[in-house]
Amino acid sequence: MKILMNVLLASCAILPFAVSANAADNIPPAPSTSSGFYVRGDVGGSYLNWSTATSPWAFTGGGGIGYQIDPNFRTDLTWDWAGNYVSAPGSSLNTSVILGNVYYDWKNESPVTPYLGVGVGYGWEWDKNNVVPNNNGIAVGLAAGVSYDMTNNLALDVGYHFHDILSSGVSVPEHQATVGMRVKF
Repeated sequence: MKILMNVLLASCAILPFAVSANAADNIPPAPSTSSGFYVRGDVGGSYLNWSTATSPWAFTGGGGIGYQIDPNFRTDLTWDWAGNYVSAPGSSLNTSVILGNVYYDWKNESPVTPYLGVGVGYGWEWDKNNVVPNNNGIAVGLAAGVSYDMTNNLALDVGYHFHDILSSGVSVPEHQATVGMRVKF
């Protein structure tokens, strides 16, 4: 987990240098040939806000497909998984959510675009060892981050994601820091 957090921190530290190097070129970007559709993939670290967890940190990964409606609005359908939290002695808890999301991108003249997003869908929490009860239900999500357009059709994304499964079971919020790519078609 320590290596993953170091990679995420290094990615965040390098981003300003990449932006300033691109800004120094002063070359106008080529017109976008994107149809609006994109696919995305993310990896990162996740923290499960569970008071009895002995190991609340886990790896997370996910992907999705989306559509850029206009320069400021986009939407996507994503699947995120995080696993092997130790929520009680002998447990191995996993979470998974499928969300429909809407984002607002603050487009500007630079290749760096901050964004905020909200989502709703369905989520599951399950213990591979059946130590803690399984839980599933309506899921909600929030997202905030920054994307960096490396080319007209490829963007690096660094973000924060919040997920919560709203069900009759225990509500266990999940906080994720991710880095990923968006490929536009």
